[in-house]
Amino acid sequence: MSLPFKAVIPAAGLGTRFLPATKAMPKEMLPVVDKPAIQYVVEEATQAGIQDVLIIIGRNKNNIANHFDQMPELEERLRAKGDHEKLLKVEHSTDLADIHMVRQGDPKGLGHAVLRARRHVGDHPFAVLLGDDLIDERDPLLTTMMAEHERTGAAIVALMEVDDDHIHMYGVAAVEPTDEDDVVRVTGLVEKPTAEEAPSNYAVIGRYVLAPNVFDILERTEPGKGGEIQLTDALQELAADPNGPGVRGVVFRGRRYDTGDRVDYIKAIVQLASDRDDLGPDLRPWLKDFAATL
Repeated sequence: MSLPFKAVIPAAGLGTRFLPATKAMPKEMLPVVDKPAIQYVVEEATQAGIQDVLIIIGRNKNNIANHFDQMPELEERLRAKGDHEKLLKVEHSTDLADIHMVRQGDPKGLGHAVLRARRHVGDHPFAVLLGDDLIDERDPLLTTMMAEHERTGAAIVALMEVDDDHIHMYGVAAVEPTDEDDVVRVTGLVEKPTAEEAPSNYAVIGRYVLAPNVFDILERTEPGKGGEIQLTDALQELAADPNGPGVRGVVFRGRRYDTGDRVDYIKAIVQLASDRDDLGPDLRPWLKDFAATL
């Protein structure tokens, strides 16, 4: 019987693009409508059946731990007021999963952050979910990636087609087709290439499903682009191994919200709020009226 999947969520970044808001507030705790961004990510993991979640945190990130912990005083006050709707929302974030925290220490890149999960993950397969990319719960991705990993044993990355003028912002995959729709074999990876250097327009977005053998590779991976230990470099080694299961990409064509950029963060809030039954009926007409004044 195979071991259950665990989830690893790197959340040690400084969030400098959102200063001064992130001077004392972790960027992962910035609200997207009425939930912090990281809660969407944890919910995605639990909806895929993962109950063990490790969050990699850095300095000044205690708010993340507090959010997923119990708050007896607040819960009792809501209970006394009879505000059961808000009480359920508060309890929901506490009861989502078995959530653990570990500090990254020096921020040496995504590969280093993932390596910090080694002791907790052990021999389990695991998913890495980046908090900058929110995947709409109506468009399943992680379950497809986990199934592909179980079927092939390969490391799985999520890919999305992007325009040439945005390709330099991503790791980009060189790919070959397989017999499955929207599943490709990854033959190489390039971190943040120019449009001319990019081997395709398939960009790696923030979801990975990996076997624990990646830790051995990360242990010996030298700092790469930006002087950081890149997960991309470890995946490149897996892709180049002729005796291993390699790397596969699941092409995602659903709704993704990039909250790592200020403009895209605002767009994500507007899109998600517009789709909600409790906010959309009031927001959508206002948006149309506001757009007409521009």
